Amino acid sequence: MTDSKDPMIPDGDVNPIDTDYQIGQDNIVVNVGPFGLDIHNRVFAISGLAVVAFVILTLVFQNQVEPMFTGLRNWLTGNLDWFFIGAANIFVIICLALIFTPLGRVRLGGTEAQPDYGYLGWFSMLFAAGMGIGLMFYGVSEPMSHTLSSFGGVSVGDDGVRTDWAPLGAAAGNIELARELGMAATIFHWALHPWAIYAVMALGLALFSFNKGLPLTIRSVFYPLLGERVWGWPGHIIDILAVLATLFGLATSLGLGASQAASGLNYLFGVPLGDTTQIFLVIGITAIALVSVLAGLDAGVKRLSEINMVLAVLLLLFVIFVGPTLLIMTGFFENLWAYIIHLPALSNPVGREDANFASGWTAFYWAWWISWCPFVGMFIARVSRGRSVREFIIAVLLVPSTACVLWMSVFGGTGVDMYFTEGYTALKEAALPLKLFTMLDALPLAEITSFIAIVLVVVFFVTSSDSGSLVIDVISAGGKVDAPTPQRVFWCTFEGLVAIALILGGGLVALQAMAVSTGLPFTLVLLMAAFSMLKGLASEPRA
Repeated sequence: MTDSKDPMIPDGDVNPIDTDYQIGQDNIVVNVGPFGLDIHNRVFAISGLAVVAFVILTLVFQNQVEPMFTGLRNWLTGNLDWFFIGAANIFVIICLALIFTPLGRVRLGGTEAQPDYGYLGWFSMLFAAGMGIGLMFYGVSEPMSHTLSSFGGVSVGDDGVRTDWAPLGAAAGNIELARELGMAATIFHWALHPWAIYAVMALGLALFSFNKGLPLTIRSVFYPLLGERVWGWPGHIIDILAVLATLFGLATSLGLGASQAASGLNYLFGVPLGDTTQIFLVIGITAIALVSVLAGLDAGVKRLSEINMVLAVLLLLFVIFVGPTLLIMTGFFENLWAYIIHLPALSNPVGREDANFASGWTAFYWAWWISWCPFVGMFIARVSRGRSVREFIIAVLLVPSTACVLWMSVFGGTGVDMYFTEGYTALKEAALPLKLFTMLDALPLAEITSFIAIVLVVVFFVTSSDSGSLVIDVISAGGKVDAPTPQRVFWCTFEGLVAIALILGGGLVALQAMAVSTGLPFTLVLLMAAFSMLKGLASEPRA
């Protein structure tokens, strides 16, 4: 902890992580109730009641809420795409600037702090919790979608080569350019921008918790802007928004995971598709997540994350060696270069002609990542003590981005090559959740690799649910990281219930609508948090 004379530290505060506490004129009190709960009464009560009410109303009025969710998603992404795209650009610029400025020498936890985890365990946890289910769901389907329709616009059928439409100057019938744009557009959604969103939130939380001695909760990042008011209603509102954004962002991922796992089980074992199968999967995997919750961070999340990393690397290496190996290896560098040269056009927030891509894909993605950032940001912050800001940004921003480029190049590049080179049209015809299994089916040992893919989806699902409930509980407990287990059980259970409610209330559209609608207000919160974080860094000693 830094010197108590630091202007960012309120006079007379105590360490809120290890004891009951009260800071400022309005309290951020931890209340131990008759059931052993250890909560911040306002944040827990309001967010908990809001989630319970949402689940009940969505389940009761399933038919009525579906068109509402559709309209909400379309309006938000169609009218505010420029806002989401512009905000994400700001976060990337801030992160890149921190790498090259003296602020990068600040060490999280103080100048003498040492890392709590080695690089392998640290990277495994942040990567598995950050994007696991999304990479499994979109690894094959998104490159195919952009190349064939939504971006590149090139399609091959019985009538030969046909171009539907081609933004960013794609030439009619130019398959190579369509491939280039399709992969660049895919990588755009999985590289610098989303990880910059996570890094800004995580850095702010780590700085104000480890260096300033404030509670590990979202409101603490705003102390330079709000002062003592951060412990009153302005802070309550920030934390409530964080809880809701995290919960609905997680529910979107859990719904995607259930959809893909159900498709895989149908593909391998003939398990019926439909809402019933997905609901049973959500219930079963939530139950497994509860076991992981009871095991704790090191025994639960860390171990599951490392298992997932091993399985993911094995599946990745298998596709590299039995797929079009040379194309994959050269494609990695070509795709990375394509991403770099098309990045200015892809990230341009105004005057876009590719409305389907900018609104339907990018605006949704950025809102989804932002709704995830309290969860991933706090999780990364908890395991990042002892890192310098420069080391932190490079690791959180560049290393996972490179891994995502490799993943998309391997799985997406293989799928696109199968379609154009081998005429494997089943990939185009398969539903989004099934494209990964359809691609694996064309390779050797399809049943084994498809089963491993299902296991990966399930374990990613469990990891996200477990670590997500931990983070939501920390926020609703006023920043305490060792709150009673029953509270984490409550949040883990309701993550599953929200996913079930959204599956029944509109499926993928409903999941996307709630991710975008909670991501919108939290984008404003994150923009202010970024400014506040920079003020906090400026007051820190540099190693």
